[in-house]
Amino acid sequence: MQNAHDPYAALRHRDYGLLLGSNVLAAAAAEMQFAAAEWELFERSGLPEYLGYGGLAQFLPVLLLGLPAGQAVDYFNRKFLLMAAHALMMLASVGLVLVSLLGWPVEMILVFMVLAGCSRALGMPARSSLLPLVVPVEVIGNAVTWTSSGWQVARVTGSALGGLIIAITKRPADVYEATAIGLVVCVVAVVFIRPRLTARPAEPRSLGNLLAGIRFIWRQDLLLAAITLDLFAVLLGGATALLPIYAKEIVRVDALAAALGALLPPDLMTRLDVNAVSFGLLRAAESIGAFVMAMVIAHRPPMQRPGRALLWSVAGFGAAIIGFGLSTNFFVSFLMLALTGALDNVSVVIRGTLMQMLTPDEMRGRVAAVNSIFISSTNQLGAFESGIAAALMGPVAAVVVGGCGTLLVVASAALYWPRLRRLEPLHTLKDHG
Repeated sequence: MQNAHDPYAALRHRDYGLLLGSNVLAAAAAEMQFAAAEWELFERSGLPEYLGYGGLAQFLPVLLLGLPAGQAVDYFNRKFLLMAAHALMMLASVGLVLVSLLGWPVEMILVFMVLAGCSRALGMPARSSLLPLVVPVEVIGNAVTWTSSGWQVARVTGSALGGLIIAITKRPADVYEATAIGLVVCVVAVVFIRPRLTARPAEPRSLGNLLAGIRFIWRQDLLLAAITLDLFAVLLGGATALLPIYAKEIVRVDALAAALGALLPPDLMTRLDVNAVSFGLLRAAESIGAFVMAMVIAHRPPMQRPGRALLWSVAGFGAAIIGFGLSTNFFVSFLMLALTGALDNVSVVIRGTLMQMLTPDEMRGRVAAVNSIFISSTNQLGAFESGIAAALMGPVAAVVVGGCGTLLVVASAALYWPRLRRLEPLHTLKDHG
């Protein structure tokens, strides 16, 4: 008789709890910072392309520094590198405080978003490579699910808090100050993590070893398929970067204002910027949906047909993006974004588990770095694409065309990688890796 599925297996390990807690707080702080920076960019410039430039400012450091950061994670202390990443993000927050309070040119926001991108380039492979050192191999899939859940909680909390603080105080600098304080706490939390010791690669650092992660993924067709599918889906179907435009100019907030008026005191309503509240809630919608889906996945046994689940979830993501692009009702728009988050989380869990199960420990940093470049950073590159597309064809057309492109990507992936449709349960892959 098989052991009962334990949905909380990873959370029973102290060091994983510390890693998860620090990651959640850091991600929430980063979401608050990014939300406030996006709002201030559009508020001060009035140009949609500046939202695209903000995404590009975060993407370029990951593109240029991702592979060297991944190699550093494989050769040096992963815990200390994660602490350094949190410290870099804190410095970016301090710089944004100065830009906002002192009225420096709006382009200086982009400079400190580049610094935040450097933090992401180092932090993503460091935290991903630490995970298998704080839990046993049999609960890695559960740990990936809880990590995804925590990230979504952070996105909800960070986005909502960022929008709420701006709505009440009208000062993005207050958001940046809060993020700097939170990141100090993250550094302290990582100090107390005690990861298992792991062997470092025997070969010296070289250009060939720097590119080893790319070669490894290229040879793993399942991992390559999952990464490619998610890369183009997020690149084409990203709508988050255009939320300041949707909240200010497209989505009607009369129903939201009526709902808030029934809940809040009249004196608070007179001071509240409903468009800013709408922005914060819409920005949090994806993460709310993703968190709900993550809880469902955590409490269910491992997927028996993960390949088909991946394809259908990405197709549903594209359809929901189209629905959001065409909607002008706040609650419909919120529902569509929540649906995109729920469906995207299925992809996140499957891809993350594939990467952890198939990658040898001595290569985790370099493989995670490639994953961060081609997946995590596509949110920022997708923001650049969305901003430029919105400037050329309008925001609604940009979102709808992107959603249609996502559907084409799913159809192409299903035809090109037929093995993906037949993918066996993920917890069995280690035996075949």
